[in-house]
Amino acid sequence: MKYIFLVAGKGTRLNPLTLSHPKSMFKLDNNTTLIQRMVKLIQKNDVEADIVVVTGHMHKSIEEELQNVQFVFNPFYEVTNSIASLWFAKEHLLDNDVVIIDGDIVMSDRLVREVVCQPVSKPMVLVDSSIKTAGDYNVEVSDDKVLVMSKDLEIYYGEYAGISRLDKKSAAKMYKEIELMIEEGYYDQWYENSLVQLIFKEDFHLYYQDISKYEWTEVDNVNDLIIAKNIHMREMC
Repeated sequence: MKYIFLVAGKGTRLNPLTLSHPKSMFKLDNNTTLIQRMVKLIQKNDVEADIVVVTGHMHKSIEEELQNVQFVFNPFYEVTNSIASLWFAKEHLLDNDVVIIDGDIVMSDRLVREVVCQPVSKPMVLVDSSIKTAGDYNVEVSDDKVLVMSKDLEIYYGEYAGISRLDKKSAAKMYKEIELMIEEGYYDQWYENSLVQLIFKEDFHLYYQDISKYEWTEVDNVNDLIIAKNIHMREMC
């Protein structure tokens, strides 16, 4: 299966820590960075994994640390958002089931094994229903489908966990929507907003999986980094 990591951003919310190296290169121990851990877990749990890493900010340091992956460079990372990074990797969205992963996510081995690396049967985002306040990008649902995802939702089912799993048909549909949004100048958007556009424009069926029983974190601040290190160290013991 195809896996696309999006690691182009500057991680400005973690300044000054991200002035000297990308957020995805934070060390979880002396030998393992955040992005290395996630790549290794996917390679462990899917021996046929085809991994693509979209870089931008301080891209050479990331490229020097990872093996057996393909790299795509977003040269406009300073003035664009993840929708542009995914547009640069558009060839990987065609004729593939694909898992798209934000580059600042740390997950347990169990979560990667039981959810992330499982075969894709329908378009789906991962959601944590235990996070009801102060979520970064939030998801409201109805039955088994996503109604809307937005940074502005105040009442919602849970927080988006930074991973979308798309079958070939839905990946191609998202690719077309991203093309339209880029042509219209919306290169400053999160790529997930293209899925929201499809829900409203075409009644696109986007499903969700609740991962609240698993360990994971998005690394947006120093406290998140401590949580990430704790997840990693527990599994190293």
